[in-house]
Amino acid sequence: MNVIRNLGGALALCTSLMSQAQTISRIEPAFWWVGMRSPELQLMVHGDRIGDLQAQVMAPGITLKKTTRTANPNYLFLDLQIDPQAKAGEFEILFSGGKTHLKQRYQLLQREPGSADRQGFGPKDAIYLVVPDRFAQGQADRAQPAGLLERNDRRSPGGRHGGDIAGLRQHLDYIAGLGFTQIWPTPLTENNAEKYSYHGYAASDFYKIDARFGTNEEFRELSREARSKGIGMIQDIVLNHIGASHWWMRDMPAPDWLNQWPADEAQGRPQASSAPSGGGVTNLVNPGGYKYVETQHARMTLQDRYASESDRKRFTDGWFTRNMPDLNQRNPQLATYLTQMTIWWIEYASLSGIRTDTYSYSDREFLARWSERVMQEYPKLNIVGEEWSPHPAVVSYWQRGKRNHDGYVSSTPSMMDFPLHGALLAALGEADGHDSGLTKLYEALAHDFVYPAPEQLVLFEGNHDTPRLYSLLKEDLGAWKLALAYLATTRRIPQVFYGTELLMQSPRERDDGAVRSDFPGGWAGDAVNGFTGQGLKDKQREAQDFLRKLFTWRKSSRVVHDGELMHYSPEHGVYALFRYLKSEPNAPRVMLLLNKGSKEAKVDLRRFAEMLPGAKSAVDAMTGQAITLGDTITVPARSPLIVELRR
Repeated sequence: MNVIRNLGGALALCTSLMSQAQTISRIEPAFWWVGMRSPELQLMVHGDRIGDLQAQVMAPGITLKKTTRTANPNYLFLDLQIDPQAKAGEFEILFSGGKTHLKQRYQLLQREPGSADRQGFGPKDAIYLVVPDRFAQGQADRAQPAGLLERNDRRSPGGRHGGDIAGLRQHLDYIAGLGFTQIWPTPLTENNAEKYSYHGYAASDFYKIDARFGTNEEFRELSREARSKGIGMIQDIVLNHIGASHWWMRDMPAPDWLNQWPADEAQGRPQASSAPSGGGVTNLVNPGGYKYVETQHARMTLQDRYASESDRKRFTDGWFTRNMPDLNQRNPQLATYLTQMTIWWIEYASLSGIRTDTYSYSDREFLARWSERVMQEYPKLNIVGEEWSPHPAVVSYWQRGKRNHDGYVSSTPSMMDFPLHGALLAALGEADGHDSGLTKLYEALAHDFVYPAPEQLVLFEGNHDTPRLYSLLKEDLGAWKLALAYLATTRRIPQVFYGTELLMQSPRERDDGAVRSDFPGGWAGDAVNGFTGQGLKDKQREAQDFLRKLFTWRKSSRVVHDGELMHYSPEHGVYALFRYLKSEPNAPRVMLLLNKGSKEAKVDLRRFAEMLPGAKSAVDAMTGQAITLGDTITVPARSPLIVELRR
């Protein structure tokens, strides 16, 4: 399978030239599969004046349905139909015009058995989020790849530190041992910028793993090995924007692949120059007629019935930064390109899910079609979207099954639960009152009526864009345990940021370099090693052991995976919730008691009578010790208590 192993950005196929006048430099996707649920395939062909040529396909079961040319003669888009009877193997595409005749071989692969019915992540899972550049370096002697601008500099908080796929692969057992069943790495695709390229959210090649991390094949092997250890792979995909150094930017397929602002539309909006800077952008944007306009991040404009169209347009069509060109998914070729790219990675790397960055910033009609097409191909897959809003009504708008006021229909099963995340931090950081502290957590969860499937939401204690949990909680280990216990027990899919188990810290305001600091022990010579325990402080050991026990327990708790939830309004600094199987009244139940107070609490169990009838025995889920059920139960100060109730 050399075609797969040698993917890099240059065309990974053999072209037979009968004339030197024109050449093909790229076809994307570089290969595809037979047996997909949709028979349609769009090929983007790039080469010197390739648009001047006529394409022809003569192969059993494969039909060229349409050829599309753009304003740039260096592109040709071929819409193929691959019939169900088509066989895996190679076929020829002929390009001809005048004295030029090119033969391009294209490969169709056989899908792995069961690929279409792969199981995505869900409530039974727990996700471990890593920033690969900052997690572990497994191949220290990897040569600096030619053509990539930024070199490793571990001393720089915003620089590349050298973590890689090999480092992730070496520590899969550690991640599995903590009780996690899914890994979400921030994007691994190539980001060829002069600085700040490590985070991965400004792609310069959608189809290529950044060579500083490894190769496409290494990523695929990571996914396969993870799966053998019971861990699925979630890929972070950006649909809204690219990096200014993306290879398109040197030779755009068409001007409307970007959201560009004519000068008369940009009046009064944030702008600094007649064209964005860096990476060839100035060659694309008309320097005499376009201005740079930045998004104002007003995400509520999409649902606000009173919002102006100009505000909506600026939200979706404005750019994040001058170095992140905003994509116009209303262009049909680009929309298909992004959809196929998503499916290509799912199939190629055997993914269990997709995390979609800056979800609502993309064109929403495109998002509806994109999510529908991906879920058509993989009905059991999961997609989680990032909608950074504190409002459940805004987040729920994007979830599959929501009956929206404007008729909008999404097929995305999951969203990041920013509202509940914010409420959890407030609950543990504020004094309790009728509208503060634990009340905020109670009321946030009570808003689950707006979600069609609240159990499919991903609840997180922190991520690569938020300050570290332990720091936000003012280095209070008890509060940290309360947060983790809630995360693991409530009706959500939990996600933990790498290093949380070691109480990694950061400033309490946003500081990306500090938040995404190196995992101790990920580099040769580190004095502290979180993987082995060497040099850890007592509190770090305690936290790591607590998290390991918690998520190992959760891994086998069916009632937490599948159960209903009942909670009770907080009283005297204690919040109680129960998980139970509605269809199995005699099945074990779980009771979570969160004591936020500075003193131990004697909780009156008679209040929970409807959840406790017939309970014959109780066990502390974290210690395995038996608990006597009387009229009251004691919860230590600043601590959670997770009780398994058996009937």
